[in-house]
Amino acid sequence: MSPESTPLYLQLKDRIASDIAKGVYKPHSRLPSQRDFGEDHGLSHMTVRRAINELIQEGTIYGRQGSGLFVAEPKRDAELGPLISFTEDMRLRGMTALSKLLDTRIVSASTSLANILGVVVGHPLVFLRRLRLADNEPMAIQSTFLPSSLVPGLLDLRLENASLYQVLQAQYGLKIVDAQTSASADLASEEEAALLQLPLPAALLATEQITFLDDGRPIEFARSLYRGDRYRLQPAPRKPPTR
Repeated sequence: MSPESTPLYLQLKDRIASDIAKGVYKPHSRLPSQRDFGEDHGLSHMTVRRAINELIQEGTIYGRQGSGLFVAEPKRDAELGPLISFTEDMRLRGMTALSKLLDTRIVSASTSLANILGVVVGHPLVFLRRLRLADNEPMAIQSTFLPSSLVPGLLDLRLENASLYQVLQAQYGLKIVDAQTSASADLASEEEAALLQLPLPAALLATEQITFLDDGRPIEFARSLYRGDRYRLQPAPRKPPTR
């Protein structure tokens, strides 16, 4: 393999990634074994393993115990913009966004949530935990907190598969216009991996978002856990949300 200035494992990694991008290997198709890669390219087992491990960590390929290596689905961009929403994101991709309610209840604001949402400690908050799906495939787990004083009776409404932001505007006249978003990497717990149908260990893309009303008040704090094998970060345009 060449050029000599590039480490051999990177050359192999780039070759495999390039073949996947060109369609030589299709999503979920089986790849040659590590031994085959080594023999085909005259590389040591350690060199091949390093290339394969990096491709797995990046979500380009995945392994099944006893079955070998397979090509992962292409990653979708998780836009790190203040006004992107899961519902709108899926609509733009020609997919149907669905939500499954995992938990709904009233909780007391902790010190950190009180500071974020501009309420006193102990203030009642509406808590929603949802599994977000695209064309019935689980994509993310989202936990949302809203001041109950701004959304009285929210839990009495039909929220399954509803756009939360549309509900807030239609039912309460609340218009979301801005948000602050941050992101980090995380590892899935056993429960999270099961909900997202991922084998352990599973990498997740974790985002935290505070959304604001047109009068500047914070209305929502949401923590979302996206499948690391389906999403990567990309800046998003500023546009009205419809989550």
